[in-house]
Amino acid sequence: RTMPVATVNLRALTSWVGIARLFAVVLSCLTFSLVASTGRFGAPYGTWCMFTWCFCFIVTLLVLLLELLELYPLLPLSWDDFTSAFSMLATLMVFTSSVVFPSTFISSPCSSNLCARQAVATTTSCLCFIAYAVEVSLTRAKPGDISSFLSTVPGLLKVFEAYVACLIFSLLDEYSGKPGLMWCVAVYSICFIFTLLIIIFTIGRCLTYIPCPLEKMLVGYNFLALLMYLTATVLWPLYSFQGRSRPDPCGTNCWWNKHLGVTFLTIFNLLAYLVDLVYSSKMVFVRAP
Repeated sequence: RTMPVATVNLRALTSWVGIARLFAVVLSCLTFSLVASTGRFGAPYGTWCMFTWCFCFIVTLLVLLLELLELYPLLPLSWDDFTSAFSMLATLMVFTSSVVFPSTFISSPCSSNLCARQAVATTTSCLCFIAYAVEVSLTRAKPGDISSFLSTVPGLLKVFEAYVACLIFSLLDEYSGKPGLMWCVAVYSICFIFTLLIIIFTIGRCLTYIPCPLEKMLVGYNFLALLMYLTATVLWPLYSFQGRSRPDPCGTNCWWNKHLGVTFLTIFNLLAYLVDLVYSSKMVFVRAP
C-alpha cells in the first residue's frame, strides 16, 4: 500500500474563507498574548476568555494546515459540517469573551498601561469575532444547496442552541427543591443532549443509521423543544423571582443576576427553536419548483 502524498493547496490561504481564517488566527493569537502579558485573567471568567482565544487559535490553525496540505479527506468525518459547526461555535465563543472580558476586568477610568493593553485586547477580540462571522457568512449554504447540513440555517441554529444551553448551565444556581425550576433544568438538559447528538451524528456521518428521514425528525424534535422551552420561559422567572426582591448590593455572583441571565437566555433559545422549526418545516413541506 502506498502512503498518501500531501499536496499544497494555496487556495486554502488565498480564498476569501482562507483569508478570514488567517485573520482569525492572527487576531486570536494577538488577543491572548496581550491578555497574558497583563497577568490579569484569573477567576472563572478570565480563564474562560483565555481558553476561548487559545482554543479558537489552535483549531483554526489546524483547519488551515489540513486544508493547505489537503489531508482533511483522510479524517473519518464530514469536513464541511465540521468547519461550519466550528466557525459558528467560534463566533459565539469569541463574541461572549469580547463582552465578558472588558465588563469584568477593565475599570474606569482607563489610564494605565495595563488598562490600555486590556482595551487593545478587547478590540482585537471584537475584530476576531467579525472574522469568524465573515467565515460563517461565506460558508453558509445557499438556497437549494444541501451538501452539508450544518452549513444551512437549521444546522447553524443547532450550534447556537447548544451553546446557549451551555451558557444557561454555567448560570444555574439555587434550583433544587423547587419542582418548577427542576423541570426547567430538565428541559435545558434534554434539549441540549438531543441537539448535541444531532451535531455529532452529522459530523460523524452517522445520519444514515437513523431509521426515519432527517428532515421530518427535525420538524418533530423542534416542535417538542419549542413547547418545552415555552414552559421554561414561563416557569423559570415565575419560580425564581416570586416573593424575592433583588439584593442590595448585588455583585457579579449574585443569584438575582444569574437567574435574570437564565431568563433571557431561555427566551433566546425559545426564539432560536421557533426559527429552526420554521426553516425545517419549509425544507419538508415547501418544495422549490
